[in-house]
Amino acid sequence: MIVMLHGGTQTADDFAAGTRMNELAERDRFVVVYPEQSIAVNPRRYWHWFQAADQHRGKGEPSLIADLTNHIVKEYAVERGRVYVAGFSAGAAMAAVMAACYPDLYAAVGMHSGLAYGAANDVTSALGVMKQGAPASILPDAGRLPLIVFHSDDDPIVDYANAECLVEVKLQGAGGQRSQYPRLVTDDHVADGRRYTRTVFIDMKRNPYIELWTIHGGGHAWSGGSSRGSYTDPLGPNASAELLRFFRHQQNVTRTA
Repeated sequence: MIVMLHGGTQTADDFAAGTRMNELAERDRFVVVYPEQSIAVNPRRYWHWFQAADQHRGKGEPSLIADLTNHIVKEYAVERGRVYVAGFSAGAAMAAVMAACYPDLYAAVGMHSGLAYGAANDVTSALGVMKQGAPASILPDAGRLPLIVFHSDDDPIVDYANAECLVEVKLQGAGGQRSQYPRLVTDDHVADGRRYTRTVFIDMKRNPYIELWTIHGGGHAWSGGSSRGSYTDPLGPNASAELLRFFRHQQNVTRTA
């Protein structure tokens, strides 16, 4: 099961259409869930990833998303250990919160154009981090869940520095540094589409622990998405398909906490 958290100004239906995740769910027979932020809570439907009250287990929006996840898991008899969380933009930032606060509930996390857990504590600091990122050294532990990140190096809303930050803080929590961690780097392109660089960081058992997909160009948009939804870039690599691949691989990986 994949819990998909939409970005600001988006609805669940909009996000589903843009990512085309429902098509993959129908094809491969898995459950996909789209929590939706209420306009009564935030007029532009932003998840409050940047508020201290919504950055802790058992409180605020993380608690609501976790409760919904647990409800669907029980309702549809989803196997625990095969539940994942992903998001775009503000939804990706909230996915980072969920990964840090509920590592027992989710098996891996996917983030597209997002920001690190604990990078901001109010609107002002959130706007600053969106423009320039935050030093990984000052951020709280992001948890041990395997992570896949997608981010355009030409994103005008959430700077690419945030993708670098996500990787650095995850590596620090794993006891390593980027320069010391085994990695595989591939440069490629989509036919008649965008170039991208895929960097895979390998754990001690030679399993992919972190994947960073740097899309060259594309702006603030879901890579490989459909124009039927907002904030999508049909020319990029298919982020939805790669998310699913990464999540499925984690099913066969045993990790120590």
